[in-house]
Amino acid sequence: MKKNAIIQTGKEVLEIEAKAVAALVPRLDEHFVRAVDLLSKIKSRVIVTGMGKSGIIGRKIAATLASCGTPALFIHPAEAGHGDLGMILKDDVILAISYSGETKEISDLLDFIKRIGVKLIAITGNRKSRIAKYSDIVLDAKVEREAGPKDMVPTASSTAALALGDALAIALMKKKGFGEEDYAFFHPKGQLGKKLVKVEKLMHTGTDVPCVLLDTPMIQVVEEMSNKRLGMTCVVDEQMTLYGIITDGDLRRMIRKHKENIFQRNARDCMSANPVTISRDGLATEALNLMEDKKITSLVIRNKEGKVEGIIHLHDLWRTEMF
Repeated sequence: MKKNAIIQTGKEVLEIEAKAVAALVPRLDEHFVRAVDLLSKIKSRVIVTGMGKSGIIGRKIAATLASCGTPALFIHPAEAGHGDLGMILKDDVILAISYSGETKEISDLLDFIKRIGVKLIAITGNRKSRIAKYSDIVLDAKVEREAGPKDMVPTASSTAALALGDALAIALMKKKGFGEEDYAFFHPKGQLGKKLVKVEKLMHTGTDVPCVLLDTPMIQVVEEMSNKRLGMTCVVDEQMTLYGIITDGDLRRMIRKHKENIFQRNARDCMSANPVTISRDGLATEALNLMEDKKITSLVIRNKEGKVEGIIHLHDLWRTEMF
């Protein structure tokens, strides 16, 4: 097989599968709405099941649902008849994936499913199949053809099922109001989760925040900076309203300027007014971008009233391993 023929085959497969997914769009209807509504109200879990390639797709759909805030697990239909049926609870909803709608291992479970009263959603290419007839909701995943020769290999059909599962997960995520902070909570070790970490999770607060009053003598300012070891201090009034900051760099510049007279000055004389700040709701990535842009190593966290709430240092961001 020559190079051009290989490339052409790859393009044909991608085109067939892309058309299969695109063909699903006009077929999304009230059945899809009912499925999302049902899944949004369950008190237990989504049980996903499927055989062969459909089972592999099912595992991915279950993982996506779980990561998006809907508890889900995959049960192998062949293993279900040998004890795993005990994992299914009456408040669960079963999502069965079978392109033919006649998969024997799933069909064998239908009587049990109906007996305990579990709701059943089917993703299938055959709305007249046995599994479809037993289902409470049927999602049509029929494709015109598979990508392989003589429709032997599940390709376009498995891609269509996967896309429908993703559509369910994202629609469900939006309906439940599952947002960035929720997603980060379920992905603490992943890069996406790290990028969604908020400043308030990393900042220094309370007595760990270096602060001096406006009229604090510089000798005491140096002591505060040395004790808190963040390379800076906030300059505030008695209500913790931020007026400025003094950094190690500011201190060196003031020493060069005032020499031995530096200790006759106070914090107001030596501070940099209007420092760069961020809110506690800001993302850690936003804080990092600010530090890189302004070439600084610390940011003051200030609330809407202008009061100091904390400090975040570049080292705090390094520890997240997000860069």
